[in-house]
Amino acid sequence: MVVAGVTRASPAAGHTGRVNSDLIAGMAALVAADASPEVLAVRGDVVVVRVSDVVLKAHEPGTDLDVLTARLRLAADPRVGELLLAPRSAPAVVLGRVVTAWPMGTPVPQGEPEDLPMEAAGRMLAALHRFTAADFAPPVPLAGARPRMERAVRDLTLDTPAADLVRRAFATLPAFDDGGVTLIHGDWHLGQLVWRDGYRLIDVDDLGVGDPAWDLARPAALHAAGVLDAEAWGRLLGSYLDAGGTGVPRDDPWSVLEPPARALVVQMAARALSAAQRDGTELNDAQEALIETCARIVSAHEPIRRG
Repeated sequence: MVVAGVTRASPAAGHTGRVNSDLIAGMAALVAADASPEVLAVRGDVVVVRVSDVVLKAHEPGTDLDVLTARLRLAADPRVGELLLAPRSAPAVVLGRVVTAWPMGTPVPQGEPEDLPMEAAGRMLAALHRFTAADFAPPVPLAGARPRMERAVRDLTLDTPAADLVRRAFATLPAFDDGGVTLIHGDWHLGQLVWRDGYRLIDVDDLGVGDPAWDLARPAALHAAGVLDAEAWGRLLGSYLDAGGTGVPRDDPWSVLEPPARALVVQMAARALSAAQRDGTELNDAQEALIETCARIVSAHEPIRRG
């Protein structure tokens, strides 16, 4: 069962021919001149390597250095030190790519739903959502949740029935408001949780202020698609609400969750199709379930005229 996400990082061994060895060497040199890096993951243009106890990430080409620096400043604030893994340093630029450095953490292992730390995750999200833009010195960036979803659809270049379903499901989405003052992760799932002196959230590429419902949207989407079982989803949502989480109302959480959850179904389905095309692989069962959910979205919702 996959609950951290349904698009897996490509195994590094299968992509070393496509990875820029000069980029990897330059990343490793940020830690030590004689470092021997281990490639942990290659996800499209994103490269993650490990040097000893340091993890280095080369972000997507075109990453805005100023905005990412503002996001890292939030992650480094000691008030969120028990929630977010703090960067080791300011971002660097290596061969034109923005690179960040982080302490090594232990990822949450994939396993049976009852073994997953859903309660801890819910409490952490509730604690994160207690912070607002007013708690930090400006500039406080907007969360990148909505733009990430839109990029996933824009980057989908396939001309297939499945890709058409994804685009038609996207056409049913409302216009989302980028406003809000709540600090949110912006791309939350269990794969963003590691253990280092306690659980910590990682990958702050979309950290900023926005609608906290987006931080619950991916597990909600996986639950709606039948990938995340009701008990695990209930443990996450219940712990979030019991810890004072304000992103959704207790009496009717889906009244707020449904639009962003629908958007995350679209995002994950689009990413799954793009990754399968890039890597020459077939969709797994969870990814097929997302495509089927897009079909249900299309049948249940009328397209919305944009522009």
